[in-house]
Amino acid sequence: MRNTATTAKSAPLLVIITGMSGAGKTIAVQSLEDLGFFCVDNLPPVLIPKFAELIEQSRGRIARVALVIDLRGREFFTALTEALNDLRENFSLRCEILFLDATDSVLVRRYKESRRRHPLAGDGPPLEGIRLERKMLEDLKEMATQVIDTSNLKPAELKERIVSRFGNLGSGTLSISITSFGFKYGVPIDADLVFDVRFLPNPHYVEELRPKTGLDPEVYDYVMKWPDTQQFLAKLLDLLHFLIPQYHKEGKSHLVIGIGCTGGKHRSVAIAEYLGRILGASETETVRVNHRDAERDRQG
Repeated sequence: MRNTATTAKSAPLLVIITGMSGAGKTIAVQSLEDLGFFCVDNLPPVLIPKFAELIEQSRGRIARVALVIDLRGREFFTALTEALNDLRENFSLRCEILFLDATDSVLVRRYKESRRRHPLAGDGPPLEGIRLERKMLEDLKEMATQVIDTSNLKPAELKERIVSRFGNLGSGTLSISITSFGFKYGVPIDADLVFDVRFLPNPHYVEELRPKTGLDPEVYDYVMKWPDTQQFLAKLLDLLHFLIPQYHKEGKSHLVIGIGCTGGKHRSVAIAEYLGRILGASETETVRVNHRDAERDRQG
């Protein structure tokens, strides 16, 4: 048995792309192809260990590989857990599991728009297949090293997430994504750290600021002018300046920080923008800021 704890960062990288049907696996694999990954679609899980042997025997010629595993090969799917355990115990590969998810309502809409059948629905409605698939994938989702909720992501935004997550692997830098969001729309499922800024004064109750977002200077300045805001930011940055090097030392290559307010339109956007500028000044991290709910025409 090989000790996976001694696996070098330069070891071949194997990314397994899986998740809900209709959640964006095609875009994910295309994004990794653009990053130079050797990609294989719909590989039966029982063949993963044999494929891993080929990667190791290539002696570095095949350094980054992505495999798409989904329920099109459902007769082999129960073997996936066993194959993953085999990888961890017997191979010196870095293995990442990317799980793509989306809400049931979004998946139903995508299937209706594409006029395709869900692979598990048969002649029934897509929702039946989606619920069955979600149940089947519960354990695999728990094993994932990265979960991305694509419900509110455009294809270009999903590609940016993939590039942010996997483009810097092996480069020695830590990629940080700062996401503002509204708690009323749910917490981002891929967030590693979540901070609640609903205690700050809310621009929603200032009539001239209500239709604007935290990207507008008037709203940004309103959020930032309060002593509570400045005290919070000082404490938060102190915490992040401690945590980020620890994550980096652990070998983590991507960190998602969620900043939430009520609707994700005002306070969380302003705070995320501020953090992006401060953390982005570091030479050891790359920082991207995105605003999941800022354009929703509702309460901020």
